[in-house]
Parts: sequence; structure tokens; C-alpha cells
Amino acid sequence: MASAVAAEARAVIAGALAQNRTRSALAVLAIALGVALGYAIQLITHAAVNELAASVRTLSGEADLQVRGPRSGFDEKLYPAIARMPEVAAASPLVEVEARLAGRDDTLTIVGIDAFRAAQVEPALVADAEDRLELLRSDTLFLSPSAAEWLSVERGAAIALQAGLREVRLRIAGSLSSGARRRFAAMDIAGTQARFGRLGVLTRIDLKLKPGVDATAFRERLQKQLPAGVVVERPEATLAAGASLSRSYRVNLNVLALVALFTGALLVFSTQALAVVRRRTQLALLRVLGMRRARMVGWLVAEGATLGALGAALGLPAGYLLAQAAVRIIGPDLGSGYFRGAAPALDIAPWAAALCFALGVAAGVLGSVAPALEAAHAAPAQALKAGDEERALSRLRPVWPGVVALLAGAVVAFLPAIDDLPLFGYAAIALLLAGTLLLLPALTALTFSLLHPPRTAAPRLALLQLRGAPGQAAVSLAAIVASMSLMISMAIMVVSFRDALDAWLERILPADLYVRSSAGGDSAYLSPADQARLTALPGVRRAEFLREEQLLLDSAKPRVFLLARTIEASAPQDRLVLVSSAIVPRAGAPPPIWVNEATADVYGFALGRVVELPIAGQRVKFTVAGIWRDYARPQGAIVIERERYIALTGDRAATSAALWLAPGASVDGVAQAIRDDIAGGDRLDIATPGEVRDFSLRIFDRTFAVTYALELAAVAIGLLGLSSSFGALVLTRRREFGVLRHLGMTRRQIGTMLATEGLAVSALGLAVGLALGFAISVVLVQVVNRQSFHWGMAISVPWRGLAAASLGVLALATATAWASGRRAMSESAVRAVKDDW
Repeated sequence: MASAVAAEARAVIAGALAQNRTRSALAVLAIALGVALGYAIQLITHAAVNELAASVRTLSGEADLQVRGPRSGFDEKLYPAIARMPEVAAASPLVEVEARLAGRDDTLTIVGIDAFRAAQVEPALVADAEDRLELLRSDTLFLSPSAAEWLSVERGAAIALQAGLREVRLRIAGSLSSGARRRFAAMDIAGTQARFGRLGVLTRIDLKLKPGVDATAFRERLQKQLPAGVVVERPEATLAAGASLSRSYRVNLNVLALVALFTGALLVFSTQALAVVRRRTQLALLRVLGMRRARMVGWLVAEGATLGALGAALGLPAGYLLAQAAVRIIGPDLGSGYFRGAAPALDIAPWAAALCFALGVAAGVLGSVAPALEAAHAAPAQALKAGDEERALSRLRPVWPGVVALLAGAVVAFLPAIDDLPLFGYAAIALLLAGTLLLLPALTALTFSLLHPPRTAAPRLALLQLRGAPGQAAVSLAAIVASMSLMISMAIMVVSFRDALDAWLERILPADLYVRSSAGGDSAYLSPADQARLTALPGVRRAEFLREEQLLLDSAKPRVFLLARTIEASAPQDRLVLVSSAIVPRAGAPPPIWVNEATADVYGFALGRVVELPIAGQRVKFTVAGIWRDYARPQGAIVIERERYIALTGDRAATSAALWLAPGASVDGVAQAIRDDIAGGDRLDIATPGEVRDFSLRIFDRTFAVTYALELAAVAIGLLGLSSSFGALVLTRRREFGVLRHLGMTRRQIGTMLATEGLAVSALGLAVGLALGFAISVVLVQVVNRQSFHWGMAISVPWRGLAAASLGVLALATATAWASGRRAMSESAVRAVKDDW
């Protein structure tokens, strides 16, 4: 009996979907897109985070605790004091250098180890060399398997790295046994210190405690003995701090995938709602013949679940292929730069596949519940009558649910972030979208009732039809309003960010020429002698130098940048884009620093507040003299006067320079002089402000490539959904067209009537989508981006792009309605009305 019922259910569902092939296919496609995007994002980001976790475990080995501090390191005298502590079984000193590959913009992580100590704590870092003396040579290194594959080098070959402006050549002595697909190399610690300018400095000490020692209690005791800016934590804390930097980016990508799934759910709703309207008489007859409501609801929901399952089944393999292509073309960081150095292997994650499949099915079920409940609760006697189709959609007319949702969305948008995530911002967007969609039937009825009917017969009939059946028009509009509003909001957000970035770059690039020692890494720098040569070059009128350092303010968060640069305390706006007023500390007060918006938000560095920074192992007090805008360092950045930084640290090196040229001097001539007259000048990155700006905007476009692709997909699916809905509505009105033909209307007039309907409905959808999209963009710019990345920006509207998209939608909707009318009128007028005889 059960098998017979199941077979009957499958037959009914298959028949229902076959009757709505085009709309069903579009709903499946939309769900497949959402599942594919979600699965691809999960595969890429999960693999990258897992590889980072595996590399942390490899690099930390059996360490119970790690001592770490600023990126430049701390005094190595700390090591023997810690190693002699009675609780410590073994201590392994390390020096980590992100070394630039000579002649390339890529970097390779060099881990300097004491092979004897590392064998007790991080055995994976000690190569199994045939000649053990190779482990102690200062000119050899051992590559991880991933690094060896990436560099395409074999044992005995040499690679060139950069230290300062010098070239350092190291010989490949072998490979490490494991490396968790992280690109790094290990070499002797003394050689690392000598060759990369790290004498007397360590960046980490890994500790293996004796059995029975309470790691938490010992950590608390040791922390009190460490200098400022140096912390002791479990190895997992390093992973958590690194993962927190990319978390907002990963969450936003997942939300984008959910947006595509939501669009799919709306297409399922539109498909099922119109299918229920079309089959209303059939469903009522089944109710008269004794079918229970629960069984009917189950059948109709099963139809939606089938659409969701089909979409998910297509989306999972598509997502895997998409992930492979994205990693190969864009990179494992999807253009964000958060996972540099990771080379993750994409595996088929069962839990992610199961989750994405379940979300796809859930989207199908969600879109079919409301139509199923309405069909089951409709009065059979009324549903059997012709012309009852609009009654099926009358339950969508109440206004109060939509108003409540809109008000709730406006309220929650003002709530703060939770754990540094804009969860209320996402909730506000969902509520604004849901509220607008709930108001769509009432808004449709009101709009068309206020329009004055034209005198021409065909347009007049079109308006009267829309007045008489606003529910069907509203249902067909749901997917296009959702997709257009989300596309518009994303477009406004991206354009606002790009325009703000462009304006910011113009403000912060006042010099004629910029020189940088390295685009990444920390092994390249300008020595005081290099700086003096740059300043003395013919054609250089003035030179300013900047030194980048990274301080650890909170062990649970990534390091923040400390930028030591020439800046006038009385006029910081000449070098920084201030978003606050500038104050000058009074006499006797701590000296000034200027913090970016991220530092102000994350660490509470408010204007005028006195704060302490760990510099050179000391806690130094400063006054926050201004807050500035910065789109390059979302983890936080602090500007300090360079002279004060040198006085505190003795560090006179620089990482970049800004050059102002003398009148008549040639940019190309000065650039060539830098390459010719300065030793190692050919290894410097030299660019004009325009070149820096263009390069930065290319990186921006690469970072938002996924967003652009999603926008295009959402618009395409929304437009196809609108076209399919119009086609479905027209097919249900074949008898109406037959009657009109008997009354004397020509095919051209009926086509004009349908084109007018398409134009009117799509125009209303565009108007609602534009208004809703602008409202969502305000939340994206002012709430989501601010709470996710701590970026402030003004809103810019891409009027030309929106106008072009609007015209495209209007043209497509009008053409689709006209073409659907021609299809519906392909049968003779007699056959179209035969069911009424």
C-alpha cells in the first residue's frame, strides 16, 4: 500500500512539474546557483583555513605554549631566561622572516631554527639530511613539499632572496618531510639572523612543558615577566587570531550565496503559486473526491522539495568545478589577500555538501509552503468555479505584516555588532526585503487602481486586467523585485566603495614618485645609507620616508600596523584623511598618535584618549590626536611621528619613500637614476601616483570579482523568472484571448495589450526594486561594511548603469509578454474557448 501511494505521489509530482517545465527549470537553476556558490565558497575558505591550521600545528609541533611579540621580534636574551625555568622541559627559539623572492613580488616564509632544540619541540621542521652538518650551514635551506613544487626547484639548486636591497642566494639542501601544503622553508637560526638583518632578535619561542605542569597557571606567571608587547599563548591562539582577520570576509561571501538561494526560493514560490492557480480546479476536484488537506499539502510541498533537491544535486558538482576554477584563476584567497602562502587541496567535504544540499531542499520547501496551504484551505465549491484564480492570491493582501517587517528592519539596523559580526545588519536587510515583498500585492493593487485608463482599447484592457488580477502580477514580480533590489544594492555598495577608495588614494598620494622596498614581506627595506642616496639624487627636491612595523596589542586579534612617518602634529590633515577633528596635545601631555577607523572601533581608541603602546619592549603613553580613514589595513593602523619612533627604537630603516621632484625634473629620469645609481635599486618598486592608483583599483576589482559574478547571475535569473511568469500567466488566459478574438480584437491588438501589461508590471517592479535596493545599500554601506571591516564611506549611485539595466528589464519584459501572447494565440479562437461550451 505504501509503495503504491509513493508511486502515485511520484507520478503526480512528475506530471505537475512537466506542466511547468520552463518555470520549474528556472527555479532549479536558481537553487543550483545558490548551492554552487555556497559549496564553492565553503570548499575554498574551509580548505584555506584548514591548511593554515595544519601549518600552525606543523610549525608549532609539540609546543604547549608560544612566546611571540611584534613582527620585528624581541630581544633574544629572553630565550635563556625562559629555557632555564623549572617548568620548561624544552624551549625552541625561532626567527620567522617573510622573505621577498628576488625579481618577483612573491614571498617565501623562512623559519630559522636551532635544529637541536627544534628536534625536541617541532620535529617536522628538522629535515632528515644525509649530512647532518647541512642543518647548521648558514647558506642552506630546506623547502616544504608545497614550496618545492611552487618554486619548481630541486635539491642543489639555488634561489635568490632579498634582504634590504641586497640579494641573498641560498642553496636547496633538501626537503622537509611535511608542510601541510604551506609554502615555507627552514634554515639554521644563526644564518637567518645574519643574512636577513635579525641579529640579536627572535620572533617566537616554543615551549614544551614538563609533565604535570599546569599550562594555564604557568602562562599567567610567565606573562608577568615578559616585556611589553610580548605575550605567551597556546598555539591555537595564533590560529584564532589569523582566522579572525578573514572571518568577516568569509561570512559576507556565505551571505551572498544565501542571497542566491533566497532568489531561488522566491522563484519556487512564484512557480508553485502560479501552478496552484492554474490547477485550482483540478485541486478542488481532488478535495471533492475525498483527498485530505494534509495529503494535498504534502504533495505540493513535495513538488517544491523536488525542485530544491534537483537544484542541489546540480549545484554540488557545479560548486566543486567552480571552486577549482576560482582557485586556479583568482587564487585560494578569492582575491582578498587573506590566505597568502596557503596552497589548499580542495577535497569533497561531506559535511559542507550535506549542508548545502539541505539548504537547497529547504529553499524549495520554503517557496512552496504558502501556495500549498492556500490550495488545501480553499473552499472546493468556489474553487471549482471559473474565474476564481485571483481569490487564491487574495490572502497575500494584508498590509500589516509587511509594515511590521519594515519597521523592525529599520530598528534592528541601529543595533551593534555581535562578536564583531554585523548580524543585525543582515537581519535588517532580510526584514526590509521580506517586508517589501509582503507589501507587494497591496502596492500592486493600489498603483494600478490610481492609474488613469488610456483611451486606446488595447492599453485600456491591459490596465483593467491588472486592476482585476493584481495578485497574479505581484507573484510574478516577487523574484524580479528581490533580484533587482539586491543587485542594485550591491552595485551601489561596490561603486560607493570604489569611488571612496579612488578619492582616498588621491588624498594620500601627494608626491610625484613613490618608491617601495617590497610589495609584501618584511625582509626588504631601505637602510639609512639608501635613504641618503635617494634624497641626494639629482631632480629630487624632497623625500619623506615611512617605516612599517606590526605591534601585538591583543593576543586574540591580529597585529596592528605602526606607521612611522614624517607628519606635522599641527597639520596631520596634510598627510592623512581625517574623519575626526585634529587635536594638539597640551604641554606635558603624552605625544600624539593618529589611529585609523578600525583601531578606533576595535580597541576603543577614542579621540583625545590617552593610550599605551608596546614599543621596543616598553609601554609608552600617547594621546589619540585624530582618527583617519584607511582602506588598506582593516586589522588596524596607527601613525606615529618618525622622529619619535626612531628615538624610542633606534630603528632608522624605512620600507617606502615619497619623492617630490624639482621643477623641470623628469619622472622617468629620476626613476632611471634610482635603478642605476643606488645599489639594488633595480629591486625597488617605483611608481607614480597614477600607477599606484590603477594598481590598487585592479586589486579592488579582483577582490570583488565574486560579487560582480553574483550580481550578473541574480539579474539574469530574475529576468528569466519574470519572463517565465509572464508566459505562465498568458497561457492561463487563452480562453480570454479567444473571447476577445470573437469580439473582434486582432492579434496585433492583443499583443499590444500584453506588451502594455509587461511594461507596466516591470516598471512597477523596477520602481520598487530601485527604492528597496537603495534602502538595502544604506544598510550595507553604513552598517554591514562598517561593522565588518570598519570602513566609512559616502554613498555613490551608478546612475548610468542602473538606467541601462532598467531599460534592459523593461525591454525584455515587454518583448516576453508580446511573444507569450503570440504563443497563446497560436491556437484558433474556436479551440481556445471550447471549454466554455
